This record gives sequence, structure tokens and C-alpha cells, in this order.
Amino acid sequence: MNLSRPYLRQVLERRGYTFTFSTLASSVTWKRGGVSMVQGASRGIGLEFVRQLLEKNDKGYIVATCRNPSGATGLLKLKNEFPERLDIHPLDLTVESTMEDSANSIRDKYGSLNLLINASGVLSIPNVLHPETTLSKVQRSSLLLAYDINAVGPILVIKHMWPLLKAGGGSGTDKDFAIVANLSARVGSIGDNALGGWHSYRASKTALNQLTKSVSVEFARKKDPIICILLHPGTVDTDLSQPFQRNVPKDKLFTKEFSVQKLLSIMNNTKRSDNGKFFAWDGQEIPW
Repeated sequence: MNLSRPYLRQVLERRGYTFTFSTLASSVTWKRGGVSMVQGASRGIGLEFVRQLLEKNDKGYIVATCRNPSGATGLLKLKNEFPERLDIHPLDLTVESTMEDSANSIRDKYGSLNLLINASGVLSIPNVLHPETTLSKVQRSSLLLAYDINAVGPILVIKHMWPLLKAGGGSGTDKDFAIVANLSARVGSIGDNALGGWHSYRASKTALNQLTKSVSVEFARKKDPIICILLHPGTVDTDLSQPFQRNVPKDKLFTKEFSVQKLLSIMNNTKRSDNGKFFAWDGQEIPW
């Protein structure tokens, strides 16, 4: 049956579907519930995002990326449970070609994205990177490594996923825009910094905040159907925070399940006017 694109779009969007036309073949990709990508999904908060996106909604597709998919046992288990709805792609935040490859794969299979969550982050690496308690411990290599992974990588991912997010907008979801959610940290707030220390981590998250804000302004200026938000998950019981939990009060140390549930609730309730804002896990705005 030969139907025009405008007519198909009108019919499908009324029924909650999205679709893409391939320029190489006369095929249609059906996507009810949208397509979400979680970058940094092998463990911790990223893996929990994938789990909840799959388990709390019986529609929609998830693309999970990580540096070494073959070693991501939690992701592989979810793939066995949701073989039709979960794709796993290799992506290394320090290798831009892997971002381009992932974007091409998503374009070829789905044609668009509705949600991008940048969940990766680095705080410490044994014998390589450790939060600095004093200026005398700051090293050039630590600053550059933290900046590369916590700020540069996520922004480059957005750059490569931008056409897919623009094509997707909110189609197949209950919104009229796509969402980019970057996981930041309260310690990246300059206005909230009363303790000092943790120079590399703080500065890299501050850089992520500024880069994300700039991207949000550009998307708005170009009238692209995309909004960008920054999220602070709280102190979550993960490998990243494990070495630094000793002085964290019990009621301030969150489970992955609790934190991700709160962050997904913020995303679900996001409005266009929230573009470029920085939210804590409880929905409160954090000063820059």
C-alpha cells in the first residue's frame, strides 16, 4: 500500500507509534514507546537505569553501551531476559570513533532516539586517580583523565546522537521532545562548594555542567525538539562511592534502585521549561 509520509506520520503518532523511512530501502521501523540509550550501562547506576527502563515499561527499546560488552555480565543477563528490546553496543568515552559507530548502528536499526542518559563517571582508579584532599596532591594527569571521562566524553556522545535525538523528538512517548540527561554531582556546583578538595572530580563535573548548559541553549535556539538536564543522584552505594562511604550517614547513602527510581521520575515529569537545569535526586534545583 502506497501512503504518503505525512499521512503515515499523522496516523501512527495518534496511535503512539513512531517510524523512520530508510533512504536506502522502502522499509518502516515501528517503535512504540520510543528508543532510549544508556551510556555507561555495564554496572552501577547505568545498569540499574537499563533494568528499570525494561522492567517498568513493557514497550520501548533500550540501547545500552559500555566499554567491554563481553564482560558486562549484568547487561548480558538482561539481554537474555529481554532479547527483543535490548541492544548492547561497545562505546569507549575516550575513543570518539566508537561513538560514531554506535550512532550509525542505532540509525540503521531504529532511525532515532527519544532519550539519552549519560551515566558514566570516574572518581577514583587504584594507583591512577584518587580524590585530592589538598592542592599539593593535584596532578596534571588526574585533572586531564577526569575531564576526559566526566566532561569531554559525554558531550561527544551527545554530538554524535544529536541527529537521532532531533529525528526522534518525543515521538512514541507522551512528550513532544527528546531528553538528554547527564549525570553530574552536587560537588560540581561552584555555589555549593564550601569544603574544597576533590579538585579533579569537582572541576570535571563543573565542566560537564557548563558544556551541557551550552548545548541546551543551542538546541533551544535552533528549535530542535530536545531538552538537556543535569542530574545529581545523591550518594549511591556503588563501586564508585565504595571507598568513600565511611562518613556518609546511613539515611544519605542510597541504593541504586532508589536513586534511579527518583531520577526517572524527574525525567518523566520534565517540561520544556526545565531545559538546561540542574536537579538533585529529590527534584530540587542545584545552584551552579
